[in-house]
Order: sequence, then C-alpha cells, then structure tokens
Amino acid sequence: MKKIMAGCIASLLLGACTSINQKETMENLYLMVGSYATPQDEGIKVYVWNHEEGEATYLSGLKGISNPSYQVVSADGSRVYSVGEDEGLTSTAHALSFDKANGKLTLMNTQLTHGGAPCYINICPDEKWLITANYMGGNISIIPLETSGRLNENVSTFDFEGVGVNLERQSQPHLHCVEFTPDGKFLVANDLGTDKIHVFPLTTDGELDKEKTFDVELEAGSGPRHICFSKDGRFAYLINELSGKVTALAYDGQTLTSIQYIKADTVGARGSADIHLSPDGKFLYASNRLKADGIAIFSVNNETGMLTKVGYQLTGIHPRNFVMTPDGKYLLVACRDSNVVQIFRRDVETGFLEDTGKKIETNKPVCLKFID
Repeated sequence: MKKIMAGCIASLLLGACTSINQKETMENLYLMVGSYATPQDEGIKVYVWNHEEGEATYLSGLKGISNPSYQVVSADGSRVYSVGEDEGLTSTAHALSFDKANGKLTLMNTQLTHGGAPCYINICPDEKWLITANYMGGNISIIPLETSGRLNENVSTFDFEGVGVNLERQSQPHLHCVEFTPDGKFLVANDLGTDKIHVFPLTTDGELDKEKTFDVELEAGSGPRHICFSKDGRFAYLINELSGKVTALAYDGQTLTSIQYIKADTVGARGSADIHLSPDGKFLYASNRLKADGIAIFSVNNETGMLTKVGYQLTGIHPRNFVMTPDGKYLLVACRDSNVVQIFRRDVETGFLEDTGKKIETNKPVCLKFID
C-alpha cells in the first residue's frame, strides 16, 4: 500500500503514528489470507506486512463466506473477489470492497457460480467481468460486473467434456485455473481432468469468443493446474499436479507450444500445486504437497525460456498457494495442514530460500495476496 495512511496503520500497530518517510510508505503492504473456513469463522484475514522486520501483524477479518479459498484483487486495490468453494449447488462468488484507509473488507454481494467447487477466480483485463474455474462442475463461470463492482445476476457457464488416462483423478473435466495472456488476447483455462489447456480468444469488445476456442494438448496424465507468464509474455510455465512436472511453453501471440517438461516433484506425490516467477524473472518456484512437501526452485534462461532445477526447500504440511513480496526478498507459503503461513527470506542472486522462523498462525490458509 503505497499510501501514507498505510504507513500510519503499521506504526499505530507498533505504538504510535509518527512521521512517515518514503521508505516506510513503500515497504509496508497489506497481506490478505484466504482459507478453508465456515461462514462463522474469519475466512479471509488482512495483515499489515512489515518489510523491515519480515513479519505480518493481524489487522482485520471477514466472516460470512463458506470456504473462501481463492481471491483476486482489482487493479486499484479497492475491490476483492472471492470464491466460496463449496462442492455443490451452494458454490458461490463474492464481491468485497476494501478500504485502504483502515484495511477492512466489506461484503457487497454474492452470486451462485452454477459450477461446483470454484477453486480459482480472475478478473478480465478491462475489469467488466469475472471468471471462475469450477473443479467439480467441470466448467467455467462468467460473471458480469456492475459499475459499482457488485456481481451481476446474469451468470453464464461454459461446460467441458472428456476424461484423462488416470480414471481415479481424471474421470471428468476438472477446471483448476483461469488466466489471461499478458497481451490480453486470450483466456487460458487449465483442465486437470483432460490434460488440456482450453484457450479462448477475446473479442475486440473484451468478451470471450466461445466459437473460436481451441485446446493445447499436454502429456497424458499430467493434470495441469496453475500457470504463470513471463513479464515479456514470450513464455508460460505450467505446474502439473499429477505428473509433478513443470511444462515450459512458448507463446507467440497466437498459440502456446510446449518446449520443455521438467520435474518439480521427484517423489511421485501427485500433489503439485502452485507456480510463480520471481519479480525479476530469473527464478521459477513450484509447490509440491503430499510427500516431501516443499518448493522446487528453477533458474530461468530468459532467452530460450528453458529451466534448470537448482534447489528444493522443505516447508510445512500441504503448501498450496505462495506469494513473493514485490521486491522478491521474501517468499510466503500458505501451509494448509500446518495452519501457518511460513515466511522465507529469498536470495535474489541464487534463488535459494531461508526459513526465517517467523510465521503467521492461522487456520487452513490456502491463498495469499498482497495489496498495495
């Protein structure tokens, strides 16, 4: 939060709001933590991140949402959208306002997604609609946004068909991630159940062109989960939950082409989860669960897009989502089954992680987002 008031909040938590210098203003952020929770619990919590100390202080929490397991933040940080990851007819999406002056969330409204277990939510480039990836529904939901930021009731879905080779885990489509290419030309929807990336062109009006969708085929049994793009948009990196491999892909503005498969999970746990590039683009990180829980570390060749595995950092139990501070000096991991967010110091030269021993104790954390 690059605002003077944000620095005052951090200082108040330490005892007094005195003079706020430029360094303090730049280094303090809000940290939002989503979780698996009942509506009676604070399923989303807000913390103040103190960069100087490498630690977070609880500020506020929001009740009223069942299983708010993933969030996305509007470009200006004034709105937050969250899933309600129930598996059946009660699956929901939620619009929240965020007051940067006091760091508090307020629920604006809720809509049904019409797709079970929405596990990922994103906002389109012009912020006119939302989209959710519905794991059990085997579909995606498109939710128009009103000018106030509230969710419009005219929710539509796009259903997928097919199975994968692993009939225990791939007996139906399982949509797990929806991301936009950096140039805003396409939406990519990762389907763990069919080993495909479904690609939707965006029209000149910023809508999905459902008639021109095409698929990118992956290795059988991969189980594609999360994806991230390089800043220049030339490459994408996909973590596959079932094979435990990272797929490096080249992007030419028209399609995605696989150029490398490399192991993140070397013990066959079949629980790889999240993936992110460091802010400088020199290193890639991927989380693995179920066995040898931790973060695989890769160096990135920015010319070719190819990866080299350089390290592995053990974490708490079930590391799901993780996030890096904007300057890349810290990496925070949501360890769901340890009920903590671990804080690691990151060496920007080697990419290696060092456990600071500091942590945020909170129930079943699974999503981390910074808001500035």
